Amino acid sequence: MFESPPTRWIDEWRAMLRLAAPLVGANLLQMAVFAVDVIFVARLGPAALAASSLSVSLFGLLIWSLSGLVGAASPLIAAELGARRHAVREVRRTVRMTGWAGVIAAVGAMGVCQLGGPLMRATGQSEAVIGLAVPFLGVLMWASIPAVLSALLRTVVSTLGRPYIGTVINGLAVGVNALGNYTFVFGHFGAPALGLTGSAISSVVTGLFMLTAYCAVIRTDRRLRRYRLAGRWWRMDWPRFVDVLRIGLPITATIIAEAGMFNGAAFLMGRIGEVELAAHTVALQFAAFSFQIPFGVGQAATIRVGLAYGAHDNAAIARAGQVATLLGVGFMGLAASVMLFAPHLILSIYLDPDAPANARLVALATQYMIVAAAFQVFDGAQVVGGALLRGVQDTRVPMNIALFGYWVPGIGTALWLGLYTPLQGLGVWIGLMTGLVVVAALVLWRWHRRAALGLLPA
Repeated sequence: MFESPPTRWIDEWRAMLRLAAPLVGANLLQMAVFAVDVIFVARLGPAALAASSLSVSLFGLLIWSLSGLVGAASPLIAAELGARRHAVREVRRTVRMTGWAGVIAAVGAMGVCQLGGPLMRATGQSEAVIGLAVPFLGVLMWASIPAVLSALLRTVVSTLGRPYIGTVINGLAVGVNALGNYTFVFGHFGAPALGLTGSAISSVVTGLFMLTAYCAVIRTDRRLRRYRLAGRWWRMDWPRFVDVLRIGLPITATIIAEAGMFNGAAFLMGRIGEVELAAHTVALQFAAFSFQIPFGVGQAATIRVGLAYGAHDNAAIARAGQVATLLGVGFMGLAASVMLFAPHLILSIYLDPDAPANARLVALATQYMIVAAAFQVFDGAQVVGGALLRGVQDTRVPMNIALFGYWVPGIGTALWLGLYTPLQGLGVWIGLMTGLVVVAALVLWRWHRRAALGLLPA
């Protein structure tokens, strides 16, 4: 099923690109699924858009963090396949126990969604927006379990050599969500016009569609069907369940730490001023878009390193690590060049940079993008470095690195420069860069010292 670990650099490059390209495509299409909601809800007015944005931000953070939990399946399955090509039983037990952990965590996420009202009041949101957001979240939360299980199955099929399946299903999901919003938000095809609630219903339908599509593909694909992934789904396997939590929970905490830094920066910007917050949001859009490429490379790197880890091939681990680092950081270098030399071209996607009314916003966004260009390379380095360490099943120390780097030098610098110096918004972005630089340096140092730290197989 899997080729032997390549012994030539060109073979590793080909293997990495073959795996990373569809994963990157799936990530970008996942962003498009959320963008569809914004397109339709924006027509309902500013209050509805604000309620949707707040709700989706909370829901998205929960699902993204839980995708890290179920992402533990990737290094575990890759290591089993690297050790033994036909590890059918081992793969099945990993999928079963990761599914258990994912469902339990998704139920917890639904409970957090029920607390959406108090959470929004604690952050000072208006009662008008909260009144719209709470019922929206009450429907949206039902997408939690399908979303988490879909993230698990996407990880599984990619690790089992079918990464393009996630790309195709996410592409179809964009169309399903657009059709669902068109049907339920404005009332077409005989459905009632449900407004904001209709968008939430569309998200639930899209989540169920994706889960059904993955199950159908797994049942019909000959390579995947042989694993009988749903076999004995009721059977508990405590040792493997502990393995999933040991690897997955630190990944979840790492994601929350990074997302918390960026969300905290948004709240700081809101304290500084509305124009600063708007400029921050616009400047961050391109950075978030370009981040999907090294993120996909990192997902591929976890699998490639995991296969070599299971095979006890330290030379292959090194090759996969170097190729992934060059690929992820190299692309972010190109993205940084675009942000540095053509900021107005990027800003023109979101607004008219020549309009006098946008002059201050454009000036601020251009400043922020200069800093963003500087931290793009470090952002790529930290996400790939963390993924490489996951491949050797090292997640606890990287979690501690993230918690320290993002929240002590990162948010600490942003608070000091943003609120107590004339730099204000620019100081917040310097704080973001500081956090990314510290984390990137520490995770890459740990990867470089992997042999001395005992992270490699004997």
